[in-house]
Amino acid sequence: MHTLSVKVSSDPSAPLRLAVVAPGGYGKTRLLRELWQAYRDAGVPVVTDWPTTGADDWRRAVMLVDDAHLLPDTQLRMLREIPCSRLVVACRPWPRSPELVELLAPFDRVALSTCDVADVRRMCPSAADTIHSLTGGVPRWTVRLAQAGGQVTAAVSDAMRYELETLDEDVVRYLIAARSGLGNRIDLLIALLEMPGHSVGEVMRAARATGLVNPDGTVIPLCDLALSTVVPAELYLGVLQQLARLQLDRAEPVLPFARALLGSGAIGSTVATVLTTAAHEAASHDSVLAAEMFGAAVSAGQPLPDVATGWAHAAALSGDLDTALRLADQAIANQDGAGASISAAALAHRGQWARSARLYSWAQEPTFAQIASYAVGSFAVAPPARADRPPTALDGAAGLMADGIRQSVSGDPMAALSSLVQAAALLEPAGQDALVPDTPAALGALVALHRGEIDIASSLLDNALAARMGGDVMRARHRLLLAWTRMARGQVGEAAHLMDGLVVREPRDELFRTGLAAGLARRAGDTVTLRRVRAEAAACLFRQPVDLFTLLPVAELALASARLRDHGDALFADALTLLDKLGNPPLWSAPIHWAAVHAAILTDNPAAADPHIRALELNPTRYGTALARAARCWTAVYSGHVDLTEVTRCARGLRDAGHWWESGRLASEAALRTGDRKAMVSLLECARQLQVHESAQSSDTACPLSDREQEVAELVVRGMTYKQIGDTLFISAKTVEHHMARIRQRLGATNRSELLAQLRTLAIGSSR
Repeated sequence: MHTLSVKVSSDPSAPLRLAVVAPGGYGKTRLLRELWQAYRDAGVPVVTDWPTTGADDWRRAVMLVDDAHLLPDTQLRMLREIPCSRLVVACRPWPRSPELVELLAPFDRVALSTCDVADVRRMCPSAADTIHSLTGGVPRWTVRLAQAGGQVTAAVSDAMRYELETLDEDVVRYLIAARSGLGNRIDLLIALLEMPGHSVGEVMRAARATGLVNPDGTVIPLCDLALSTVVPAELYLGVLQQLARLQLDRAEPVLPFARALLGSGAIGSTVATVLTTAAHEAASHDSVLAAEMFGAAVSAGQPLPDVATGWAHAAALSGDLDTALRLADQAIANQDGAGASISAAALAHRGQWARSARLYSWAQEPTFAQIASYAVGSFAVAPPARADRPPTALDGAAGLMADGIRQSVSGDPMAALSSLVQAAALLEPAGQDALVPDTPAALGALVALHRGEIDIASSLLDNALAARMGGDVMRARHRLLLAWTRMARGQVGEAAHLMDGLVVREPRDELFRTGLAAGLARRAGDTVTLRRVRAEAAACLFRQPVDLFTLLPVAELALASARLRDHGDALFADALTLLDKLGNPPLWSAPIHWAAVHAAILTDNPAAADPHIRALELNPTRYGTALARAARCWTAVYSGHVDLTEVTRCARGLRDAGHWWESGRLASEAALRTGDRKAMVSLLECARQLQVHESAQSSDTACPLSDREQEVAELVVRGMTYKQIGDTLFISAKTVEHHMARIRQRLGATNRSELLAQLRTLAIGSSR
C-alpha cells in the first residue's frame, strides 16, 4: 500500500489537495483505487464519476479525478469552483492545457516512480532481470509480465497492441524513429513529421507521457518488440524508408540507424544503400555485424556483384570462411583481384597454402605469396616493391612478415624474430580489419617457440588478442598458441583453461587443438585421452596437410603415436620431407628432431635417435645446443649411464630453453635409473625444484599433504614399490604403507586409480 493511503487511513478528515502527475502505466489509477478504499473504509463519501454525480455535502466528501489531462477546459474550470476540501487529481504530464496548469498550481504533488530490480524480484524472483530489462520498470508492464512469469504472452501483446492503437499517428511515427535510435534528432524529426520544431517538441512530450519512452529518448524494449508487428506495415516500413532517405541526404554515419533496419522487412534502393553504407562503417570494428549488413543489403535489393568483395572480406574476418570463399569466387570470376586475396587468406586458414600462394600471385600480392610458398616448402624470391601500392600499415607489416619468414628459413633466426615483432607492432593499432593468411603475432610466436623464447611468444599473443589483430577469425589461433606457451612452460592448468569453451572451426586450428590436447594428456599420463585425441588427429590431418607453421602440433602428435606404440613415422617423414625442401633450416627443424629423439626412446629404439641428435648439434643457437646436449644425456640415461652433474646441468638447460616439463622429466628418469641412492635423492630434489613453477601456477590452495607425505606420494606416482621408496627415503616399507593409508584418507580416495588421479591433480609427480 502507498504511504499516502496509510496517511489517509490514520486521518481521513484531514484536508487534501493533491496532484498525481506521471506518465501512463506508472500506477496513478491504482493509487486512486487505494485512496477510494481507504476513504470508504473510513466512512467518507467518495465521488469518482463527477460530473455525472456529485455529493450531498462537499465539505464531508472526497473527489478523485483520473485522466484529468483529457478533460475539457469547461470541466477543469468547474473543478476549481467545487467546495471540496479533499480533491485528488491524476493526470499525465502531457497534454497540459492552461486550465489544467491553473487547477493544479496550488496542489501538493506526489511522485510515482518506476520499479527497480529489487521491486520486480519481490513479484517474480525467477525472471526479475528479464522483466526489468523489457519494461524499464514501468509498473503497468512490470506487473503484467510478472503475472505471466516473465513471458511475453498473448495477453501482454494484446495489451501493448491496444496501447499503440490508441496513440496519435504522429506519436507512433516518433516511436518508430526513437526505436531506430533517432528519437533525439530534432532536425530529422522535423522532416519526418513535416512540422515545425515546437510542434515536434509537443509530439515528443506526448510520446514520453505514454510511459513507453525512457527519459533518454529510447523506447522500452517491450514496446520496441511490438512496434514492428502491431503498427500497420505500410506505416512502419514507410517511416523507415523516409528515415533512410533523410540519413543518406545528410551524409552522416548511418550504422546506428541501420541496426533498426535489420530484420525489419524494409526493402528498396534507399534502404539497400543505407545497409551497404552501414556495412562499410562496421567493417573496421565489427566484422560479424558488417557481414550481416551486407547480407541484409542484398536482401533489400542491392546487386550482389556490387558488394560481393566487401561481404566476402567481412565474412572472412568474422570466421565464416564458407561464405567468404563462395562470394570471393564470384568476385574472382569477374577478374577481381581483391576477391582472390580474400580467397587466398581463407584457404591459408584452412591449410591449403599451395592454392593460397597461387591466388596471392594472381592478385599481385607478392609478399603474402612468398609466405604461402615457404609454408609448403618452396623457396620464394623476395618480391619487388610495388610502386602503385599505398604505404599502409598493412603493406608495411606484410613486407616485414615476408622478410621474417625468409630470414627464419635461410638467414638469422634472431633477425627473423625481430622483423616479425616489428610487423606485429605495426599492425596492432589498426589490425582488426586486416585480413591476412596469418598474423605477424602468430608467426612471431611460432618463431619464438621454436627458439625457446616463451616470454616473447606470450607477449606477442597477449597483445594480439587485446588488439583483435586479424579479426575474429584469428582469435582461436591466438588463444591456441598462447595455450601452447603455457604448456611449454609447464603451466598445464592455464593451458587447459585457455582451451576451455574455445570454438574451433578450421583445420589449422583443429590441428593445434588436438596437438595441445595430446601434449596435455601425455604430460598427465592419460593414455585414454591420448588414444581418443590421436584418433581425432588422424581425421584432422586429412584436411590439414603438414606445413611449415604446423610443425609443433605435428611433433606432439607424432610423440603421442610413439607413446601409444602406434609409430608416428609417417608424420615425421612428412615433416622431414618438407624441411628438406627448405634446406633443413635449423630453427624450424629443432622441434621435429627433438620429438624424434623422444619417439626413439619411447619405442625402445635409441639408435634411431642418433641422426636427430646430430641434426640438433648442427643448430648453433643456445636453444639448439641445450636440446642437443639434453638429447645426448637422455639417451645415455636410457642406457643406464647416469651422470648426476650432467643430468642436472641438462635438465636446467632445458628449463631455460622453455622446456619446463621435459626438464623435470629428465631428472626424474635419471633418478629412477641410477643405482646410487644419494644421486637418486639429489635428482628427485632437482626434479621437484624444476616443477615448482607449475605447482605455483596451477594450484590455488595449499597441498593437504605433509612434506614427508608428498615425498612418498611422488615416488608412488613415479611407479616405485613400497620397498624401493623405503630404501630411497631410509624408512621401512611398513612406514611407507602407513603414509599411504593416511594419504588415501586425507584425499578421500577409494581405490588406487582414484588416488593416483588425485595426486596428479595436486601436481604430485607431474614432472614425470
